[in-house]
Amino acid sequence: MRRPLPRPRRRWLIIGGAALIVVVLLIAGFAMRTPAPVGHFTSAVAHDRFLAAYRQAMAELQQPDQTLDVRTSYGVVRLYRFAGAEPDADPLLLLPGRAAASPVWADNLPALLRLRSVYTIDLLGEPGMSIQQRPIETPSDHAQWLHEVLVELPEPRIHLLGLSIGGWTAMNLTVHRPEKVASVMLLDPVLVFADLSWQAIVRSIPASVRWFPRSWRDDFASWTANDAPVEDVPVAQMIEAGMQTYALQLSAPHRITPEELAGVRTPTLALLAGESRMHDTAEAAGVAERALPAATVIVYPDASHAINGEYPDRVAADIATFIAASGQ
Repeated sequence: MRRPLPRPRRRWLIIGGAALIVVVLLIAGFAMRTPAPVGHFTSAVAHDRFLAAYRQAMAELQQPDQTLDVRTSYGVVRLYRFAGAEPDADPLLLLPGRAAASPVWADNLPALLRLRSVYTIDLLGEPGMSIQQRPIETPSDHAQWLHEVLVELPEPRIHLLGLSIGGWTAMNLTVHRPEKVASVMLLDPVLVFADLSWQAIVRSIPASVRWFPRSWRDDFASWTANDAPVEDVPVAQMIEAGMQTYALQLSAPHRITPEELAGVRTPTLALLAGESRMHDTAEAAGVAERALPAATVIVYPDASHAINGEYPDRVAADIATFIAASGQ
């Protein structure tokens, strides 16, 4: 079911993190890999720079009720729990995108917490508070570490909400290890329903080179948010710091195939950005509707890839409707 939405009034700020959440594609990363088998900060000074930016960005969120470090066979994963409405309902787990972390959800938390409790996660192998300790080399590896996190959470089932590459991470888990997944909700996911645009690939390469000027990474962030300004935004500063100080050592995500999608039995919501520069949105919507006939597919006509920062209240409303309709 595909429903176009009327043009909403844009918020005064488009979070740079949601823009950058995209694809700092690993093409350039593979060309310049370091010998270390796991993701790491390039120096103590680099780590300190990122930590300062991370803490400043975290100050934009309300205080979490609980901080968890969950040990998995691939490393230690940082989560934050925020108590919300309906404490007995299955909670949401929010997965950010490439080079992002929990603070990217600052605009979304207030509305989502009116629905139910929320966990945020710093993806393993990305700049953040999670610590990768074992190589992540295959889609099964990506699914396994996240499955191990869900197993350690006390709730019997979890709703996944993934943004950009976080959407790929959520759907990849649902393909491989869906046992605890109550539903999967995707915000303009990359490499799930369509390939990356050639423009995104070309522009991501210089942005992913750590020693290139910061302005190149800011320009890429702005481009993904359809030229919205991103300077002096704490989340954008955190993401830029992560891109500049952290060496990724993850396998490149493979496009999830229509055949894999066809095997998904988990209730699925796809919220796609009509003006996304990451992929062909019409193609992505068509694939989603054909491969997942029971899914709900909604296109926000005027949204950029920064959809979560542009439409936080509308996203929460669509999630509430979807969860209710799914009987969750």
